Amino acid sequence: MNVVILQPSYIPWRGYFHQIYKSDLFIFYDDVQFDKNGWRNRNRIKTNQGAQWLTIPVYSKGTVSESKPINEVEICWTKPWNKHHWRGIQFAYSKAPFFEQYQPFFEAMFAREPAMLAEFTIDTTIALAREIGITNTRFMRSSEMEGIDGEKTDRLIQILSKVGTDHYISGPSAKDYIEQEKFDRAGISLEYMAYDYPAYEQLYPPYDPQVSIIDLMMMKGPETLEFII
Repeated sequence: MNVVILQPSYIPWRGYFHQIYKSDLFIFYDDVQFDKNGWRNRNRIKTNQGAQWLTIPVYSKGTVSESKPINEVEICWTKPWNKHHWRGIQFAYSKAPFFEQYQPFFEAMFAREPAMLAEFTIDTTIALAREIGITNTRFMRSSEMEGIDGEKTDRLIQILSKVGTDHYISGPSAKDYIEQEKFDRAGISLEYMAYDYPAYEQLYPPYDPQVSIIDLMMMKGPETLEFII
């Protein structure tokens, strides 16, 4: 069984969905520390002014939110950020070939007002995966598992052993901290992703490969998955 363990992210790029596609079980790593300047609550879309950040505001005082696990981070609803994000997407992609096809899907997605960040990002990621044709992958959250402790490689191996897998698929940046010998002792093979994707036409050159999956969906529609796998 192929397993991926990855922190939940907001409207991720296509490499994230490639990992979902390759996994039989995708585990959202939602009980590790929230990183304020990472991808947990923000991503980028392509506009005629260049790349634009869409950021979900979260409650924080100083570094309080950074010390919390992702699944305990609350969304700040003092402003209707969801409506602003949807308007930004409409402005950027209203002329895209598949905007009308996906408009109802995204309208429904951005109409939701959940209290917790992980609830929104996990649910929308699963919905996006299903929408582009990834139908066989199962999903779960690391926070649902009991008796998991330790850090880094030890923690990953505990999770993988608990679900009974012998193959783990990781992003390439994890090479900096994963201890290969511990995987060998646990009898779990390790595969690193290679992100090498074909370019596609975007509304606003120059080409930027590292934007939200929304860009690829708006431009390629039913062919989106072909530009991932």
